[in-house]
Amino acid sequence: MRLLGKRAVVTGASQGLGLAIARVFLAEGASVLICARNAAELETARQELDAAHPGKVFAERCDVGKAADVDGFAAAAARLLGGVDILVCNAGVQGPKGPIDNVDWDAWLQVIQINLTGTVYCCRAFLPQLRESSRGKILVISGGGATKPMPNLSAYAASKAGVVRFAETLAEELKAEGIDVNSIAPGALNTRMLDEILEAGPDVVGERYYQSAVKQRDSGGASPELGGKLCAYLASSAGDGITGRLISAQWDPWERMESFKEEMRATDVYTLRRIIPAERGKTWEDV
Repeated sequence: MRLLGKRAVVTGASQGLGLAIARVFLAEGASVLICARNAAELETARQELDAAHPGKVFAERCDVGKAADVDGFAAAAARLLGGVDILVCNAGVQGPKGPIDNVDWDAWLQVIQINLTGTVYCCRAFLPQLRESSRGKILVISGGGATKPMPNLSAYAASKAGVVRFAETLAEELKAEGIDVNSIAPGALNTRMLDEILEAGPDVVGERYYQSAVKQRDSGGASPELGGKLCAYLASSAGDGITGRLISAQWDPWERMESFKEEMRATDVYTLRRIIPAERGKTWEDV
C-alpha cells in the first residue's frame, strides 16, 4: 500500500477518470476527499467508494471554475483530512464544438475558466497545505489537445496545452520546496466526453475526428484504472523527484521510471518543447 497514511484530494471525481483515481488511491491506503459540480452524482460516488473503504472517503460539492468554491473546498480538506499530501486536478469539460467563429463565445471562455483557471486556482489554494506535507504532490490531467491540434475543439485544446505549461512552470517554482508537479496523459477514455463527440456528429467535429471517436468507442478505449495507477505511482515515494513532466499512462515506461529518474532530470524528455529543423534531419538553417 504505497499511499498508506497519505491524504489526497481529487477534483472532478464523481465519474470517469477522477473516480478511477480515487478508487486506486483508496486501495493504496490513502484517505480521499473528492469533489464535483453535481451534488447527486458526487454523493453516489461517495457511497460507492465508502462501501469498499469505510471512513476513508469524504466528498464536498465544488465548482473549480469558481474561486469561492475552491476556497471552501480547501478549507474542507483541512477540516476533514487534517491537511493534504496529494492534489489531483482532474475536473474538466470539453466545451463547445465547431469552428472558432461559430461557437458560443461565453461557452468557450467557460472551458478556460474550468480547465485552466480552475486548475491554477486549485494549486494556489492548496499550496499552504501541500507545503506542510513531508512531500507534496500535484498531478494535473492533460488531454490530447496539449500535444496536437484539435480542430473544432479549440477551447479544450488551448486549455489543456495551458495546463501542461503551467504544471511545468509550477514545478520549477516549487522544486526547492520538494513539491513534485506533473501532468498525466491518461489516454483516450470512453467517458462522457466521448459521448459528446459522437452526439455532435461529423458535421460539427469533422469526419476524421468523428470516425476516430467511433473506433475508440468500439475498441473500448484506454483503461481509466491505468491512469489511476500512474497517479498513485507518482504520488508515492517511488515518484519523489520526478517533476515537471508530461507522462503518458499508455505509452511511457512509468512503472520503472524511478530507475532512470536521475538521468531524466538532465534532459527535457517528457516535456512540451519547440522542434527545430535539425531534430527532423532538415538543414534549412545551414548557410
